[in-house]
Amino acid sequence: MIVITGATGQLGSRIVAEVLRRVPTPAVGVSVTDPTKATALKARGVRVRRGDFTNPATLADAFEGADQVLIVSAAIRGAGAIDANIGAIDAATAAGARRILYTSHQGASTDSLFPPMITHARTEEHLAAVGVPYVALRNGFYSSTLRYYLDEARATGRLVLPADGPVSWTGHDDLAAAAAVLLTDDSVAAGPTAPLTAPSTLDFAAVATVASEVTGREVTRVVVDDEEWLREAVSRGMPRAAAEFNLGMFRAARRGEFEVTDPTLEKLIGCRAESVHASLRSMLAARR
Repeated sequence: MIVITGATGQLGSRIVAEVLRRVPTPAVGVSVTDPTKATALKARGVRVRRGDFTNPATLADAFEGADQVLIVSAAIRGAGAIDANIGAIDAATAAGARRILYTSHQGASTDSLFPPMITHARTEEHLAAVGVPYVALRNGFYSSTLRYYLDEARATGRLVLPADGPVSWTGHDDLAAAAAVLLTDDSVAAGPTAPLTAPSTLDFAAVATVASEVTGREVTRVVVDDEEWLREAVSRGMPRAAAEFNLGMFRAARRGEFEVTDPTLEKLIGCRAESVHASLRSMLAARR
């Protein structure tokens, strides 16, 4: 049995759908924090069980009988994320999984300026040490992240953000398809994958250009000092911890941590990956 965690989230739900296209439904189980959100999967015959990374005891039942477990990284900010991911890995190992997959990141590094990259690197270290065959999916930065910045650009005609750098923004659909391939063909990869990215990079100046083209209204990229942006974000109601977290992404991007592209994703899915330009146009068009 293949057990997939986070099966009602943006990435996990897509992975489940892709896997169900490749294997019989009884061979798929999901681990979710709220089983009531997975009733449609249960109706299809997918095994649905509650599993909470912050309560590892629940994972013994969720992972029971699993040959493979796909661990979608915990959506937790701060040091607790590492503990949660490690708890899930240890539970999968204890359940007898013969192979563990983990959704890591292209920028995973212990010296990253963006804390989640450190979480991914530490999680990968633990995964490599448990002695079970594994795959760390080095996913590109989710292109859906750009949505958080589009509303202001449309409303004001300005994209006011700290200095950044090129990012290989990558779509959830393509990453889900790649994960499904890796789950259903254990000969494809072992250990960390090559970066799973879209074929091009984009910085926020280019985002502003695309936004101008799609909306028909000029959007100007305005670069502000880190501390100025931080103060403004907090003054508008963003918790300081969240603002500092977001600022880390910009600092890492301008150091070049996400300026990476690789053909591996397209080779896995057998087609062109959605470019960030196309993804951005879709997001902007949906907001018209």
